[in-house]
Amino acid sequence: MQGTRLDTARIRAARRVIDPVFLDSPLYRCEALEPGLGCTVSIKLETANPVRSFKARGTEVIASLLDGNGPRAVVCASTGNLGLALAWSGRRRGFDVTVVASRYAPAAKLDRIRALDARLELVDGDFDMARERAAAVARHDGIRLVEDSLDIETCEGAATIGLELVETAPSFDAVLIALGGGALATGVGHVVKAQAPGVEVICVQPLGSPSMTHSWRQRRVVTTDSTNTIADGVAGRHPIPAVLADLLLVADDAVLVQEASIIAGMRMLLDHAGLVVEPSAALGIAAILEDRDRFAGRHVATIVCGSNVDAGAYRRWVHAV
Repeated sequence: MQGTRLDTARIRAARRVIDPVFLDSPLYRCEALEPGLGCTVSIKLETANPVRSFKARGTEVIASLLDGNGPRAVVCASTGNLGLALAWSGRRRGFDVTVVASRYAPAAKLDRIRALDARLELVDGDFDMARERAAAVARHDGIRLVEDSLDIETCEGAATIGLELVETAPSFDAVLIALGGGALATGVGHVVKAQAPGVEVICVQPLGSPSMTHSWRQRRVVTTDSTNTIADGVAGRHPIPAVLADLLLVADDAVLVQEASIIAGMRMLLDHAGLVVEPSAALGIAAILEDRDRFAGRHVATIVCGSNVDAGAYRRWVHAV
């Protein structure tokens, strides 16, 4: 698609450097979900891989470019999944990886980052504070700063999911995409709009972390003072202008959903699809639950983007009466 930072040729080339374990993830119609949602639902499952999320598609592209041609040390800020993916891609190539995260991030994500031999630095704040600290570490140590969504490789790695979606028959009427920093939404959206323009690209964000959705609606960067959502993987206060510019070109809509709907979506994915997912991965189901009339009778694809969730918190959410 003309106008975005992404390039379809580079996206196709990315498939050649991403470890195959992250490619061609399961895509299937989940009929068990359909009676409760009132539409045909296909799931693109991005959790059946070593890091349990889609993020390694992007970190594999970055690491492949740096391998033998750049610094052997990298740092990133993360709510958990990017850090985990970068740690995996970096360890595979012998990089020194530092991840800066909030000490309030899910313990399951932080523990797995440590297990992959990355250096983990925790800050007393949210993701945007971690992002500031990671930038400071990069400047001080003279190492590569990996910035999710701003680094085009993270978007184009995620865009390979879009290739897999549009190359599958039958086509979908709409694709529901979790919206946080924007790598997944802009990447998949770019490919869908370039190759299947009739498919509606709908981004979904929690009501408690609405900055990117508000920015998309107002066509300018809108920041918030805080976030309040269990969907930590998409929580952020400061949209990146370049990413917003891409999102404005590829998204047909951006919607906000309530926490209760996210939990209901997680419960449905467990009860009817046998999937344990983190809150961000249930945003697409939550959007259908809140607007059944919009999707009635349509074929909707949703990307189940991660399953790194603390067991205790998951049980409290999903099994609450």
